[in-house]
Amino acid sequence: MRNLRNYLRFMAAVQLLPALESGEETLVGGQAVLEGVMMRSPHAWAIACRKPSGEVVTMSEPLERPSEKHKWMGWPIVRGVMTLGYAMNLGYRALRFSANVAIEDIMQEGDQEKSKKEVPVTKTAEAAPQSREKAASISGWLAAVNMVFSLAFFIVVYKYIPLLAATELKKLDPALGGRIAFNLIDGAIRLGLFLLFIWGISLWKDIRRVYEYHGAEHKTVFAFENGDPLNTASVQKYQTFHPRCGTSFLMTVMLISIGFYMLIPYTTFWARFASRIVLLPVIAGVSYEIIRFAAKHRGSLFAMMTAPGLWLQRITTKPPSDDQAQCAIVALDQAMSLEKERGGELVIA
Repeated sequence: MRNLRNYLRFMAAVQLLPALESGEETLVGGQAVLEGVMMRSPHAWAIACRKPSGEVVTMSEPLERPSEKHKWMGWPIVRGVMTLGYAMNLGYRALRFSANVAIEDIMQEGDQEKSKKEVPVTKTAEAAPQSREKAASISGWLAAVNMVFSLAFFIVVYKYIPLLAATELKKLDPALGGRIAFNLIDGAIRLGLFLLFIWGISLWKDIRRVYEYHGAEHKTVFAFENGDPLNTASVQKYQTFHPRCGTSFLMTVMLISIGFYMLIPYTTFWARFASRIVLLPVIAGVSYEIIRFAAKHRGSLFAMMTAPGLWLQRITTKPPSDDQAQCAIVALDQAMSLEKERGGELVIA
């Protein structure tokens, strides 16, 4: 039963993945995972997850910056698409690691319960550790199915349903068929579905804990950016709302897309639907540039466009406990240690 709960937590967190991570390859960023935090620097990443026993499990690896391998990946707009895809892939790996830590912990608890019963050692019992090792992880096929489901969920809920609803409303009142009115209605429905999902899933206690780790990640990044020592006292004094958050990115995408879709001359349902899929990378790239600029120029007009995303972070981030903040600190410490080993140099905005 607890294994099923962890699989459900993992699937729910995957749906939230774009809202939980910050896609910026030149600065320190991170992502909340299940009972932990992933932190990354330009050339390294690390995860710290806390088990129910209080033990913190960590993992760190070096990273290659895409724009250093291929210069064209650093071009404006293009870098947003590439960095977002890179961050999503890394974020998914981090989520899977955290889910496997939770599952492995459950398997170990089960083994301890069994050891209390005096079961004779047999050949079958000797082979058990190998089968447990396979069971204590999310299999490749399950991960693939989850990714397909997540992509289908995104397309159906945020592209197909709003467009279908706006089309049906146009049939009831032809005045709603104008390009501006139609896309405003389509955008309002899409935004409403997004907000409903973010709020609804926050009612789940397990996801609320993910939001608390999300707050811990933001606080720790703020402390690092301001040159404060990385300890719980310094970290906890900061707010949980950060302009480079994935929540701000998604909100910006939602708003920018309304204007983009108004420029499309197509009037048939399927042509409009196809254009929404095709334009998604362009909209994501433009939104990335706006978020990037706003993070460096917090008093600019573009920074005002990110304000709705900061408001939404009142849902997607929650004040963390000291233990949760400590996980974020450990993850960032490990990422920075590996960054220094690789001779990396950060550019702090």
